[in-house]
Amino acid sequence: MNRDSIKKAVRDRYGEISKNMNSCCPPQASCCGDSAPPLSRNLGYSDEELKGIPQGADLGLGCGNPLALASINKGETVLDLGSGAGIDCFLAAARVGPEGKVIGVDMTPEMIEKGRQNAAKGNFSNIEFRLGEIENLPVADNSVDLVISNCVINLSPDKERVFKESFRVLKPGGRLMVSDIVLEKELPQRVKNSIDAYIGCIAGALQKEDYLEAVKKAGFIDVNILGEQPFPWESCVNDPLFNTLINEAGLQKDDLAGTAGSVISLSLSAQKPDTV
Repeated sequence: MNRDSIKKAVRDRYGEISKNMNSCCPPQASCCGDSAPPLSRNLGYSDEELKGIPQGADLGLGCGNPLALASINKGETVLDLGSGAGIDCFLAAARVGPEGKVIGVDMTPEMIEKGRQNAAKGNFSNIEFRLGEIENLPVADNSVDLVISNCVINLSPDKERVFKESFRVLKPGGRLMVSDIVLEKELPQRVKNSIDAYIGCIAGALQKEDYLEAVKKAGFIDVNILGEQPFPWESCVNDPLFNTLINEAGLQKDDLAGTAGSVISLSLSAQKPDTV
């Protein structure tokens, strides 16, 4: 899999998800069989938060809640990498207030359009959705107080570049708050080579230590793991991704069984130094 083919496959798949208003599974189902709101509750979103966002903003695509432990002040500027239909943008917008600003960046035109429609429905005037790649952010240097991302960086074929770009756009002293998928051990080779497993946030994931090292290499300090838990994707027997891996990618159930305990959902924070 080369970088261009990966990006095209990811863009196409998430464009379809936006059009169908579903997550990666059957209508109104998450990867493990729940509807989007119940899945989001399991990931740390409160009922109060979910009630405050426009209908259609939660597609059940995350693996955590990057805002759960983030300290956000009124008037700040927040950037969401891979904003999708906008769930985290809308939650951040409520916390920065009308004097603040939220920027959502996504490379899928359908997701950008969906985010803008949701912003209009909810009368959010402090959110801007921009079409762009998270490896080349359409955002000025030193202009953002907080960068967030929810289960998106693992989809990038150049994660080091994503963290360098995040570092570039943050103001001195700015913060990074990420929820993402990482690996505790190597995946079976046939899973690693599957584009469907890549789109499903698995095959493109880095080893945990390599992920943390990429954050540090970009220049961030105070890199801290805030939480981690097993992500039981291999148990999602009703997931079309599972069936695709079995039926189309030439994988066997033993291949998927070999991933047990390998995949974890990780939340981390980091900071750009006050002086650079």
